[in-house]
Amino acid sequence: MSNLTATSPALLSSKATSSAAGTSADQRLYGPGRTVEPVAVTGSQSIIRSLEELGVTDVFGIPGGAILPTYDPLMDSEQINHILVRHEQGGGHAAQGYAMVTGQVGVCFATSGPGATNLVTPLADAHMDSVPMVAITGQVNASVIGTDAFQEADIVGISTPITKHSYLVTDADQIPRVMAEAFHLASTGRPGPVLVDITKSAQAAQTTFSWPPKIELNGYRPVTRGHSKQIREAAKLIQGASRPVFYIGGGMIKAEASAEFHALAETVGAPVVNTLMARGAFPDSHQQNLGMPGMHGTVSAVAALQRSDLLITLGARFDDRVTGQLESFAPDAKVIHADIDPAEISKNRAADVPIVGSLKEIVPELTTAFDALVAKHGRTDLTAWWKQLNHFRETYPLGYTAPEDGQIAPQQVIEKINQAAGPEAVYVAGVGQHQMWSSQFVKYERPRQWLNSGGLGTMGYAVPAAMGAQVGNPDRVVWAIDGDGCFQMTNQELATCAINKIPIKVAIINNSSLGMVRQWQTLFYESRYSNTHLNTSQTAAGGEVVRIPDFLKLAEAYGCVGLRCDKPEDIDAVIAEAMSINDRPVVVDFVVSRDSMVWPMVPAGVSNSDIQFAHNLTPEWDEEE
Repeated sequence: MSNLTATSPALLSSKATSSAAGTSADQRLYGPGRTVEPVAVTGSQSIIRSLEELGVTDVFGIPGGAILPTYDPLMDSEQINHILVRHEQGGGHAAQGYAMVTGQVGVCFATSGPGATNLVTPLADAHMDSVPMVAITGQVNASVIGTDAFQEADIVGISTPITKHSYLVTDADQIPRVMAEAFHLASTGRPGPVLVDITKSAQAAQTTFSWPPKIELNGYRPVTRGHSKQIREAAKLIQGASRPVFYIGGGMIKAEASAEFHALAETVGAPVVNTLMARGAFPDSHQQNLGMPGMHGTVSAVAALQRSDLLITLGARFDDRVTGQLESFAPDAKVIHADIDPAEISKNRAADVPIVGSLKEIVPELTTAFDALVAKHGRTDLTAWWKQLNHFRETYPLGYTAPEDGQIAPQQVIEKINQAAGPEAVYVAGVGQHQMWSSQFVKYERPRQWLNSGGLGTMGYAVPAAMGAQVGNPDRVVWAIDGDGCFQMTNQELATCAINKIPIKVAIINNSSLGMVRQWQTLFYESRYSNTHLNTSQTAAGGEVVRIPDFLKLAEAYGCVGLRCDKPEDIDAVIAEAMSINDRPVVVDFVVSRDSMVWPMVPAGVSNSDIQFAHNLTPEWDEEE
């Protein structure tokens, strides 16, 4: 995926300060680029001073013995706002949410042992979705590492496969350098999480702090400029294709290249499909946007990929949820694949024209190269291609039917939230049916409007990520659209939100089930519902409604406003009431039908051509041949 490139405003040249710190003139550092003369400090003070010079203003964390020395000088910082979370996983997801909406590096703190291991899930999540974050953990004294000391865990060893890089710091003198490198690594190239594990002895030691430090990342030089010959070859393929498709992924948003892509898309005139992680990278309202491809994508998006003769793949990675059965994916298409990470190119699908670099630079150069070819040779007529795709778009639009049980359709709730909050709001989903409905029935018009756990699929992501998103974008409305299962995994962060006046709004799509698992049990396991009933809105034999827990009481216990909606005619009024409350979090329990399913759907292990737009109903592909 593409990156926050070296031209990002967060990465300022240290040329003016290079002589003081021995940094080469072309070395770049994250942060405002100030100079600090040497001063005597403790290692802990060096950590806080480093964060300040890196421009950090918000940190999510929870103290413990091994990180405690650093929490003391944190009290003296006038720049850094620390938000005390209730669980380290919540702090990690909050840092992710902050990074996703701002484009800046998210930061979280944890102590050693169980504190650090509770960060494993958000680190893995950030790694899969290329989210720039730095996790700073305390570690036991250097002298007892390897002795199974109290609350010791080898978090560097544990996290190495799920981070971009992990550091163990035992020497306080190295703290500024390591911190600068961590932020540089997290935010450049393909963004990702970096762990900095600092021993308690290093935090307590005396050292000298100065800024900027000298970064020593020999061999780490992400390529941002695409090879000009490859760009020209790509332009030739685009100019000659009769059925081209832009297949764009989350790297487009990471690269801050949406405006440049908008120009390219309109210049070429080809259809656009944007993955789950790229929702908002290209406006849903644009006529060229066919929607999301893949397992729960639109019929027209899936048809475009399957019938294309050229995939113009930008910042995407051909993951299994998009391709379905890989060998039958887009069988007649040549592939242009541009990505900041060379490891992704030809990993799953061989690229005919590979381009390594940042989309921020590649996309405008591709536009220029295409324009030059068109001026010389003309353009291929895409009328027949669009006629075919428009037929599929008009014949098989996204939609849903009213539940037979008379209860609320979950899709209707999400549509109504979107109508009330609009495209300037931020939407954060957990994982499952509600995640897919949120990707389908919210209209995404801008980058960083949509947050979700795409690659790892982490239940419990929504509430803490929404919290981080609200801190990063305090002037926007933030809706966490969550499931009753996901919500119960991290809802303790409502206390954090209430105490810190972080006014997120949570819509619980409450079907009293682990909904997506139940959908698969219905379709593939003969409706044998093994361990998927949650009893959060279950009607007992005598007609009594069992609510364990009662989400209204839970919300009120956490200092939030609790609302409930269980009738379709009340949806608008309840959402309006939630929208009117902005001084504290709001939790809305939307009691919905448990029988609603996510459609379209490509069953696992089959070709995308076998997509079903409803149960056992497959499009008539050849009627427009």
